[in-house]
Amino acid sequence: NSVIVLPALSPSAKVGGTHPDCSVVLHFQKQELECLERIQSESQAPALPGQEGCPTEWDGVSCWPALPLGQSRAVACPDILNVFKESKGLIQRNCTERGWSPPSPPYHSACQLETLSSNDTEAKARHVPSLWGCCPFQRGRFVTMKVLYTCGYSTSMAALLLAIGIFSCFRKLHCTRNSIHIHFFTSFILRGTAVFIKDSILFSDESIDHCTMSTVTCKVAITFFQYSVLANFYWLLVEGLYLQTLLLLTFTCDRSYTWGYILVGWGVPMVTVGVWVLTRLQYDNHGCWDDYSSLYWWVIKAPILLAIFVNFLIFLNVTRMLAQKIRCPDLSRTHKQQYMRLTKSTLLLIPLFGVHYVVFALFPKHVGVDARLYFELVLGSYQGFLVALLYCFLNGEVQAEIRRNWGKWQRSMESNVFNLATQDFTA
Repeated sequence: NSVIVLPALSPSAKVGGTHPDCSVVLHFQKQELECLERIQSESQAPALPGQEGCPTEWDGVSCWPALPLGQSRAVACPDILNVFKESKGLIQRNCTERGWSPPSPPYHSACQLETLSSNDTEAKARHVPSLWGCCPFQRGRFVTMKVLYTCGYSTSMAALLLAIGIFSCFRKLHCTRNSIHIHFFTSFILRGTAVFIKDSILFSDESIDHCTMSTVTCKVAITFFQYSVLANFYWLLVEGLYLQTLLLLTFTCDRSYTWGYILVGWGVPMVTVGVWVLTRLQYDNHGCWDDYSSLYWWVIKAPILLAIFVNFLIFLNVTRMLAQKIRCPDLSRTHKQQYMRLTKSTLLLIPLFGVHYVVFALFPKHVGVDARLYFELVLGSYQGFLVALLYCFLNGEVQAEIRRNWGKWQRSMESNVFNLATQDFTA
């Protein structure tokens, strides 16, 4: 028996989506459609006399071209599965008088996939993984990540709401610097809220195919999510711009630039998302608009990379200016402490928030999937908590104001207790 070896009938794994399991599902759906078109085309062609064999067949994973009786064919594991685990196994099938033989070895063995779940009985009988259950171990990993980033966003949002309350309640903390911090905190709260809304619409019901759904509701959820991400990066840019302004000009709480900062922080993302929505509606209005393989994704990605690049330049410039300011003998000690306090927080946040995004943005989506998911979903969910910690809870000015008001409240309570005791004694 002759054996014909075929490469996997798939391009490199670049079918994009919010989660890698969507890449697998959408890829197999596309391959199935192409195979069915091939089967239909061959069925319409006239059969040659004396030519017996097995017709082209789709087995749920691979398309097996027609083969003469008595011959064998082997295919490689689909490239798309390398997103999860690299495998170079071969699956072989024979054309017998009864038709195609079962795959040997089975796909889950040849392609190093985990054992199928017990409810995939039909797929087991045919020795192929089911379309939706080919990677159950990865689904378990996504569930774990979802729990982790849900805890992260919940912790961050609680910390940020407390920080906003502190900045709003104490009058001595009202100034342009803390106003910008409040807007920055709000962008993180919006981002966490957008993640929860997106998950509730796309992933709350397992019976819904979130990889192919295309409803107005899911598109609005994705649009809101993209706006919150953009606003998050642009308010970080505003923090950098404000820090540079403080170093260039006299340290002051002047509000003359506030509306300009608001325009950059909320306005630029609004215009960008508006252009992106119009572009998707006009040229690429399919799915739920979470397909990162689309060229129109650069309408969102390019402004984010621009904001990170500008922030990196600010980072270098502020470092240079700060070194000059600190060495300046005419600068008062109070101003030096103010410079150092704000600079220390911002200089830490700029590279922390931008470096991983730049690294991952320059690599294809199928490279470093696990690291990408942990950085963007899990670690990214705790960024809001880190911001609240640096800008509020560890801020010496905030701590001093809380201690002052706490002492004032204690003295007031002691005075009230003393007055009550005095009244009781005189009575």
